[in-house]
Formats: sequence, structure tokens, C-alpha cells
Amino acid sequence: MNPLESNLLHLLHVAGALVLMSQTFYAFAAPPETRRKVLIWAGGASLVMLLTGLRLWQTVYGFAPAGWLVVKMVCWLGLSALAGIAYRRRDLAGVLAWVAMALAVTAVAMVYVKPF
Repeated sequence: MNPLESNLLHLLHVAGALVLMSQTFYAFAAPPETRRKVLIWAGGASLVMLLTGLRLWQTVYGFAPAGWLVVKMVCWLGLSALAGIAYRRRDLAGVLAWVAMALAVTAVAMVYVKPF
């Protein structure tokens, strides 16, 4: 992979993560009529993260199994689900915000530390 493709994939992956996180936290406080638009944006960002993450995994690691990647995918799956849950369970917004933050910090830690 050339450096331009690698940089673009990294940029899109991080941008997708930022959009997903922002839409998830917005969903905790947004009025119910914004549900459709927020879920579309969160779903699109989640798809961008998945596709760019898989391409980076293929290029850098050749789809080699790694424990930290599994943890990162579980965190991504959890974050992807939280926006939809936030609209259905308004009473748990505070707890879900802490869960979202914990999932995001764990995912970022896995990328930099790679403990297993």
C-alpha cells in the first residue's frame, strides 16, 4: 500500500470514529424527532470505520489474528449500538455515556498498547 492510501485510510478511520462518538453522545440528549438523522449518521460512520479498519488490518497485518483487534472490534460494535439504545432508554443516558467513554478509551488503548 502506498503512503497516500495508508494516510487516507487512517484519516477516514479516525474521522469515522469522531463522527460515531459525536452522534452517540448527541443521541443521549437529542429530541426524539432527530432519531432517524442521528442513526443514519452513526450508521454511516460505523460502516466507514469497519471498512477502513478491515483494509488496514489486511494491509498491515495480513489478517493475522490478534487479541487486541478482537477487543477493538467488540468496542466498535458496542459503540455502534449505543446510539440506538440511547433513544429507547432515556433513563439510562448517564450510564450509557460512561459506557461509551469506557469503550472508546479501551479501543484507543488497544491500538497504542497492543497488550496481546
